[in-house]
Amino acid sequence: MLRVGNLQRSIDFYTQVLGMHLLRTSENPEYKYSLAFVGYEGGNPGQAEIELTWNWGVDSYEHGSAYGHIAIGVPDAAAACARIKAAGGTVTREPGPVKGGSTVIAFVTDPDGYKIELIQTKSTTYEDRRHSDAKNSDPLRSV
Repeated sequence: MLRVGNLQRSIDFYTQVLGMHLLRTSENPEYKYSLAFVGYEGGNPGQAEIELTWNWGVDSYEHGSAYGHIAIGVPDAAAACARIKAAGGTVTREPGPVKGGSTVIAFVTDPDGYKIELIQTKSTTYEDRRHSDAKNSDPLRSV
């Protein structure tokens, strides 16, 4: 669950920039909060979901030192970053090998400042990827 400062802005980011689907929403007027669940391919149980929580009247949060990031598997990190940039998203770490390894990763940031790691799931090395002509029509879709 991520607490967000503007529910619609967050829904737009996760659906339009990261290509997730809005799975369901709910309102709780008594306790003054709204929920939106986003994910890929229909969500649970086949895919994970992210719960976005907006507490009415709160527009920002401190993330604290315990939160790290969300990770999403992508078939091609470079293609995913290109799609994210084209949709108006912010890439904060360009695709490349993780320090001390060969797995290709990248990072993006959502509108509330939460970090999202893109982990390339293809079984290629960073050097192979740089010279690949491989294309994927949906680079953010989990595999």
